[in-house]
Amino acid sequence: MEIISNSMFPTFLSIFCIIYIIGYFGIFRNWSQKIRPEASSCLISLFHGSPAVILAISALRSQPVWGFASPNSSAENGVLEFSIAYFTMDLIHYLIFTPQDYLFIAHHLATLFVFITCRCVTLHGAFSVMVLLVFAEITSFCQNIWTLAGLRKDDSELARRVYWVLSPPFYALYTAMRVVAGPLFFAMMSASLMKREARDVMPIWISISWIVVVGTAIMVSWLWIWNNWTEYFRARKASKEKKEG
Repeated sequence: MEIISNSMFPTFLSIFCIIYIIGYFGIFRNWSQKIRPEASSCLISLFHGSPAVILAISALRSQPVWGFASPNSSAENGVLEFSIAYFTMDLIHYLIFTPQDYLFIAHHLATLFVFITCRCVTLHGAFSVMVLLVFAEITSFCQNIWTLAGLRKDDSELARRVYWVLSPPFYALYTAMRVVAGPLFFAMMSASLMKREARDVMPIWISISWIVVVGTAIMVSWLWIWNNWTEYFRARKASKEKKEG
């Protein structure tokens, strides 16, 4: 009851809902109906990603004890509630506009499971979640600008140029975070969560669930970025051949 009464989740959820509505009916009102929902989703992601990175780093710096199963600080709980609100709003978006997008819906449900169990069940382990949140969201700004440009690249020359110019640095940063740094931290986290110190404060089923969820997300990220790099070099090769021909 104390968690619910002190939670900032309703406030954060209301803010993300308002931002989404402003995007859908205001900022992107002249965009086609087909892409307005996704553009509005990118808008709330912009208001979550970079702020979440800053808040998570601040929470980590203020945490007196760093450990994979250390107690959550109030600052870390605030970041968790902020992110829970964002993923809840974005999940609502997917359920309304693209209910057939099972991969993203599953991703959001799994992410919410980790955040909610960390905030409301274990009350430990936020250190791991904060670091993973930084790795995941540090690419958010680039990814959302890249996505918005991609939505309009077929009918806007400026959007097309932004999309192709931004692709290599975005892919490189994503690769560094999701293919290199993320997996290394995941390996350390997994080993730590299986130790007795973690089992004393976190149910083993939650630890295993976190490992499965994060491990699956990392593998999906590998496939996603591999496909995008492949498409980028394929398009670059085709453009070069066209110019030479």
